[in-house]
Amino acid sequence: MVNDVSNAKIQFLSDNASPVCPEAWEAMEQANLSPDSTFTIAYGDDPVTAEATQRIQEVFETDCEVFFVFNGSAANALALASICQPFHGIVAHPFAHAETDEANAPEFFTGGAKLLHLDGAQGKVNPRGMANLLRRGHGIHSARIRAVTITQATEVGTIYSVDEVREITSLKQAHPEMDFKFHMDGARFANALVGLGNVSPKEITWQAGIDVLTFGGTKNGCPGTEAVVFFEKELAREFAWRRKQAGQLASKMRYLAAPWIGILKNDTWLKNARHANDHAQKLANELTAFSEVILPFKVESNAVFAQLPEGVAEELHERGWLFYEFTSADAWRFMCTWSTTSEAIQALIGDIRQIIARPSV
Repeated sequence: MVNDVSNAKIQFLSDNASPVCPEAWEAMEQANLSPDSTFTIAYGDDPVTAEATQRIQEVFETDCEVFFVFNGSAANALALASICQPFHGIVAHPFAHAETDEANAPEFFTGGAKLLHLDGAQGKVNPRGMANLLRRGHGIHSARIRAVTITQATEVGTIYSVDEVREITSLKQAHPEMDFKFHMDGARFANALVGLGNVSPKEITWQAGIDVLTFGGTKNGCPGTEAVVFFEKELAREFAWRRKQAGQLASKMRYLAAPWIGILKNDTWLKNARHANDHAQKLANELTAFSEVILPFKVESNAVFAQLPEGVAEELHERGWLFYEFTSADAWRFMCTWSTTSEAIQALIGDIRQIIARPSV
């Protein structure tokens, strides 16, 4: 971890800004040097990819299909494309990454499936609004709703409980004629799992009715690698071709797979997420000490959203701090990662304290 203040100023921009954790890096080096994988079969038919797949199956305690891709946008879009035909509808929260940050990739890779909003408090889909969505349009003249995608942890850092996930997936029983399928965008799945406490990965995914999970590695200490995990294996029947067509089939797949071995071994993935969550809570505690600062969303994972007094964010940017604006809530987002330091938090809070104390603000 780097403790100097100049480096601290980029730490809260995104968990994509963080470095690769040592365990993931060492696993890649091992894959590069091991006699079993120095020279090996390309495109994923190698022992490293096989081991990483097995470790993910062990995490979820089930026989699932696992595919590694380069990034989360592809993982989400291709997973949804495995569920939907071009005439289908995909239900998502208005804040969902699939809706706001993927340049229409879900629509493109499904060949035209329409994203439909299902709003809810604290960034969560409210399944009680589904009845209104099903009444929309004019039958065959409108998109036929097929998929529901939820983000875990959400784009505002909140977490779906097991009961909340089950309430959403119970729509399948409530509307059997729709044959709903459920996708979980788990770019920050590890942070959500840690935030939930004594919940196992299987309890919040396939046992709760999730059909396919986008399992995030990049934001949790890995380089660019995500896993698409199919609990309903029939949905994965032709995914290998879909991945290839989309340019997501790595020739040297072992280097996408190896980091997973590194972070899943000894529960490093959970340790990394716990560090990020704990530091987000530290930051939230410091921010709530300012009467002028409002946190519009619960801090349950590794994201802190803050409504700052006028001029504070701009002054922080001028001082070199990097963080994103979340316009939907008129708030600023501060992300914590596996490598966020307490020194960075104190430096940020110190600058906020100085700015707020000035009479001009």
